[in-house]
Amino acid sequence: MDRYRSLVLIPILVLSFFGAACATNPATGQHQFSLMSEDQELQIGQQQDVEVRRQMGVYADPATQQYVSDIGVRLARESERPNLPWHFTVVDVPAINAFALPGGYIYVTRGILPFLADEAELACVLGHEVGHVTARHAAQQYSKSMGAGIGVLLGSIFVPEARPFGQLAETGLGAVMLKYGRDDEIQADELGVRYAARGGWDPAAMPRMLTTLGRIDEETDDKGVPNWLLTHPSPENRIGRVQAAVQQAETTAPPGVTNHDVYLEHLDGIVYGDNPEQGVVRGSMFLHPSLRFAIEFPPGWDVNNGQSEVVAKEPGVNTFMILQPMPRPVGRGIEDAAVQSMQRAGFRALDGEETTVNGLPTFIATYQGTVQDLGRVRLRAAHIVHEGRVYLVAGLAPLALYEPHEPAFSQAIGSFRPMTRGEAEAVRPSRVNVYAARAGDTWQSIADHMSHGVIKAATLAIMNTHAIADEPRPGERLKVVV
Repeated sequence: MDRYRSLVLIPILVLSFFGAACATNPATGQHQFSLMSEDQELQIGQQQDVEVRRQMGVYADPATQQYVSDIGVRLARESERPNLPWHFTVVDVPAINAFALPGGYIYVTRGILPFLADEAELACVLGHEVGHVTARHAAQQYSKSMGAGIGVLLGSIFVPEARPFGQLAETGLGAVMLKYGRDDEIQADELGVRYAARGGWDPAAMPRMLTTLGRIDEETDDKGVPNWLLTHPSPENRIGRVQAAVQQAETTAPPGVTNHDVYLEHLDGIVYGDNPEQGVVRGSMFLHPSLRFAIEFPPGWDVNNGQSEVVAKEPGVNTFMILQPMPRPVGRGIEDAAVQSMQRAGFRALDGEETTVNGLPTFIATYQGTVQDLGRVRLRAAHIVHEGRVYLVAGLAPLALYEPHEPAFSQAIGSFRPMTRGEAEAVRPSRVNVYAARAGDTWQSIADHMSHGVIKAATLAIMNTHAIADEPRPGERLKVVV
């Protein structure tokens, strides 16, 4: 009986498999490979939404959240899948990006909002991500991962697990969000144009938005956060292809709005860069007012405040410093905990001593091991105990570069110190303000006098959709960082 039942079930399971594998793309009507039903899309989206919120945080401004959600819902109603339980969330990270999960879960980072010129550009960003869901690109990418046996849990691939020197090339917001091919990206652009135009926004905002985001990498030397182009490939003909969709939309929909001034009003006061609750970078300094400590990395190094670690890198050289919280040792002294932790990470201790750093119990040692893409390396590492937590502060370099860099590593380690309550309370986030330009203003003068080095002049010009060689016009309403 059981054998007969199994024989009956086999063709049913096969038919179910092929039914899922040959799903229809709702946005195009074409058949496409997918191992995921709509119910499975919803389940995965719900599960991974919890992980995204936990890992990245939700920007704590109800007015901003409502504004973005209202625009997203309007777009979703114009899509081919209006009945999905759509969710639109601003996540609290400074990266310049947006992404989507199957089932209608769309996210924009806090960091992308200052680089959009108006509400129409925001609608195009959201519409692009809606397009990835309606065309089932997100589900298809997850299906490919399932077929390859990789698994689909976002938590395991979105933010790398904290481990010493495990992801030096992919710090901060991981570059492992779902990545789409050229055809999928172009189709999402075209769908975003379609939804924006149907919703009443200017569809020409799409190429303008793509141009601005493309300039961030091309025209500045800002480092530290993966931006839109890192996870949204930009083929040479992408902007040209979307222009055709814009022209078509303009012939089938009434003229759209940009709502520039409305957008500026909603943007005024938004946090820019690091949120003090997760620590902030100020030049070569890293300050964490919530955990009450500060450290100064070597001058001129690029400092990236990631989700699970802070990494500083010397420009143009494969030398790094890392700051990372470690598990609290149980039943062992700081020396045993440090050496065993580094051994598990593949590093052998060459020397070591217990000491103090600015009054904090510390074990400092030199280690040697191998790091992917760097080969044999040596590092100077300190495990520092502060307010019941253990922090790893270490400098790492290939063997040939270690000796000349060791003094800088040791100096940075020695700069780790507790912050007083007054110092911690004085750390405030940088914010975007709307400012009317005055005669004689330049991007450099605004960056110097208002931003105090938080944002570079070139980035400020791009944020305001100006060529870097242009200067602001007197009376022009600008986005500045204060």
